[in-house]
Order: sequence, then C-alpha cells, then structure tokens
Amino acid sequence: MTLELKMKINLISDTVTKPTPGMMEAMMTAEVGDDVFKEDPSVNELEHKVATMFGMQSALFFPSGTMTNQTAIKLHTQPGEQLICDKYAHVFNYEGGGVSFNSGVSCRLVDGDRGMMTAKQVEAAINPPDFYHSPLSTLVCIENTTNKGGGACWDFKELEKIKSVCDNHQLGYHLDGARLWNALVAKGENALQYGNLFDTISVCLSKGLGCPVGSVLVGSEEMIKKAIRVRKVLGGGMRQAGFLAAAATYALDNQLERLAEDHLKAKEIGVLLSSLPFIKKVESIETNIVIFEIDESFLTSEEFTNKLLQKDIHIISMGQGKLRMVTHLDYTNEMHDRLLSILPTL
Repeated sequence: MTLELKMKINLISDTVTKPTPGMMEAMMTAEVGDDVFKEDPSVNELEHKVATMFGMQSALFFPSGTMTNQTAIKLHTQPGEQLICDKYAHVFNYEGGGVSFNSGVSCRLVDGDRGMMTAKQVEAAINPPDFYHSPLSTLVCIENTTNKGGGACWDFKELEKIKSVCDNHQLGYHLDGARLWNALVAKGENALQYGNLFDTISVCLSKGLGCPVGSVLVGSEEMIKKAIRVRKVLGGGMRQAGFLAAAATYALDNQLERLAEDHLKAKEIGVLLSSLPFIKKVESIETNIVIFEIDESFLTSEEFTNKLLQKDIHIISMGQGKLRMVTHLDYTNEMHDRLLSILPTL
C-alpha cells in the first residue's frame, strides 16, 4: 500500500487535532494542584493570562465551550426571561437545548446574515419591559466567528452599536468566542478591544489552538465568583486540571499566529471548489471554515462525500444540502496538496 493511500485527511472539525510535541512537553512538566480548591498553579496561571489578554478582572477554566456559554447565560438571566441571538447561534443550535434546560430561558431568534445580526435588528427584538405577557429580554448573545455562518467575522463597529443598544436597555452582553482567536488573526484585532466591549466572553482552547480540552470564561471578579458556583452545579469542577491548562498556555504562546495558515488553506480550497462544475455555491471564506453546496444535477451530496471517504478524506454535513470542511493544526501541507489534487477528479 502506498503512503498516499494511508494518509487520512480529517476536515470534519478543528477539534480533531492531537497535542503537538511542545504541548505534550508542557503538559508532562506542568506543576499541578487541586483546582476545585483553586490550588492548581498552572490553572491559575492560565486564568490570569487570559483575563489579562482581555483586560478583564478574572477568568475561569472550564472543560467545554458549551458549559462556558451555559454558565454565562445562567449568570445573566433568570428563569422565564429571554435572550436575543441570531438564528445560526451555537447557543441555540448546538448546545442541546441547554438554554431552556439549565436556565429556563427562551431564545428570540434574529434573521441575520451568516450568523450576524445588526444593532437595529437587536433593538427590534427587545420585548417591552413593562409588557408582562412576553418574556423579559435580558441578554444578547453574539458568536464570533460564526460556525454555521462559515467562519464569518463580525464588523467590530456593528458590535459596538449593539453594545449601545444593550446599555440603553439594560441588557447583558455575552460573546461566544469559541473561534474568536481566528477572528483576531484574520481581522488584525486584539483581545483588549473585545474585553472592553462585552460583559462576559467565552474562548475555546480545543479548536484552532489545538488543545485537547478546555475553554475559559472571562468577566468581572463578581461574575466569575458566581460562575464558580454555577460550574460546580453543572459538574465542571476538575482536580489536577493543570495538565490541560499547561497545554493551553503553551498554545497561546506558540500556536496563535499560525491560525493564518489555516485561513490561507481554507481560501485555497474555496477557490478550487468554486472552479469545479459540480459545485453549486461556496460561501465567502474569511477564516478556517469552508461551507459549500453540491450541484445535484451532477452528483448528490452523499455521493460526493462517499467519493471522498473512498480516498480517506472526511468532511461533515451541516444539513440543508450544505457541506463543511474545517482546516486546522493537523492538516498538513502534504494533506492540503493531496486534497487539491483529488477534488477535480471526483
């Protein structure tokens, strides 16, 4: 069997990566303690590092991005209230109904563009606070980059306008920044800008940064103190979590700027797909997510994915005829060249 046939290419998500040698070394040499008692020095270091990056008072390490978002929603709301988010939002589509299960809160969905809504749309979605027949609007949730929207990056000026709407109506403002690192690199922005704007921010470490586990919630000291209790209720307390935190600190120091490589590869895939006769549409690509549709007069989406599977190339369906590829740390130049050579032959 040739080397080419042995090469598995997994583009299902940027969560499929393995720790790098440098990350493994950081994990194996980490100083650890019991984080439930806040006595793990590696976790404390990571939390301080991320809080400082965003210019916020405090941070808390979580086992998952979903738990991080769900905790933030719990902090900002009371049962029976309502949050406002785009119809593509991760907190609505991909967190198992946790908004209602964990917080007793409903979602007011806004019909935005690729997961991004405008300040005018947000304001129009706010229920009158003195009209007790409708849920009380108390929170606006933003996702940057937008997963279902194809890794799209928000216009920061629009985020500032939404912040003004939140201030005028006394609404909380939470950022699901699972792939915020990608947006920062793609847009040339910095974490301090976002820390100055949002009340709470969740950032994921196990996507583009390539860590095995973990997300961080940042906010005020008061918010994070409350978040510790919510994390406990949700079962998110970890003991010697410093082994995981050390991987995250290493990634932030060594693997952040390289996200630009993932973005470039995604754009090159998009250019090639756009040139192929059996591709109906490729959505605009800003970061590491490629979403596209097959022209089923040539072949079906299932036939396309099966042809790729025969070559040991793995992608995922987003539903409604949309397919997705996500570039990442373990998607090598050799894999990239192989994918680009195979796609025109399908």
